[in-house]
Amino acid sequence: MHWFLTRRLNNNTAFHNSLTTLSLGWSSHKRRRRFRRKSNCKLEEEAKKKMVTLVVATTIDPASIGPASALLSMPGWHPGPSLQEIESYVNKEVRLLKHDNSNVREDHLDKRWEAATGEVVDEIIFLSRHSAASKRPALTIHPIGVPHLREDEVPPAGGKPGWAAPPNPRMGPWLQLLKVTFEATHHGPLTDSPAMFVEIGSTEEYWKRQDAAQAIALLVWKGLGLDGGVPVGDWCRNNGKNKILLGFGGGHYVPRHMDIVLKNDVWVGHLLSSYSLPMEDNGDAGVGGTWREAIKVAYEVTKSAFPGGEVLAHLDQKSFKSWQKNAILDYLKEQNIDVGKPSNFC
Repeated sequence: MHWFLTRRLNNNTAFHNSLTTLSLGWSSHKRRRRFRRKSNCKLEEEAKKKMVTLVVATTIDPASIGPASALLSMPGWHPGPSLQEIESYVNKEVRLLKHDNSNVREDHLDKRWEAATGEVVDEIIFLSRHSAASKRPALTIHPIGVPHLREDEVPPAGGKPGWAAPPNPRMGPWLQLLKVTFEATHHGPLTDSPAMFVEIGSTEEYWKRQDAAQAIALLVWKGLGLDGGVPVGDWCRNNGKNKILLGFGGGHYVPRHMDIVLKNDVWVGHLLSSYSLPMEDNGDAGVGGTWREAIKVAYEVTKSAFPGGEVLAHLDQKSFKSWQKNAILDYLKEQNIDVGKPSNFC
């Protein structure tokens, strides 16, 4: 058994079996997720401008540079243009960037890359470490943003108050691919492109593990089709599966939302845990807090990442008090946001 593929909710997942899924069981994923995601599905525009994927790593984080180095050891890479002293490497439509700063502080890499190269960024995948008080080993994936913060609050780890990036549509399919763990939406950096973090946790001992780095590298390598196969997680060719889960409530690892994704193979938008839905019971004055703003932003950017899709809000009902649940359901109805039960995602 290898430590890092042990899921938080299933401690029996073995490294060997997971890599077998990646290397030998790929044909089933080929049938389900056949193509690269095209930005807003505008194929005509894409013919005019080259669309690329940014994979971003920082040299100051062993859980970031380790997978990046393992990825660069695979065939097909060659040096690309530099971006403000950031090295880049090119392989098909993928651009791997190596910088020396914190990932959560590297704002607007998509705009900066387009300005420097003329290439439009279709998505960003950040390689990073994951920290947890439990110190348990884990591989995690999550969307980014801090939509619940007030304008006068300073984000502790990048981003800006009231903002969330469009969620990368690959999150759900990649969860199926390697059986990693979801985290709720949190931190920066600022970007307008669909984004996700792929992380190794949860202590320095694990951040430096070469087997973990190799597993993440293989996930990216095959997930983006760099092995010559078909990429995994292209929204534009969704084979009729057009339901997107927008999660509200629960703890940081959103287990009830993740269970639905694992059982039903659905797409995933933002995942706002209970701490990202600040609610204040003001009696007759109503329910205060920034929860409405957080829900609205999460819904809008999720919808933008899945054009034409059916976004369904899913509530971890046990995580809310009755007055909280009722307030959220009333607001969702007011905003014409449909609510889905587990059976609706089948």
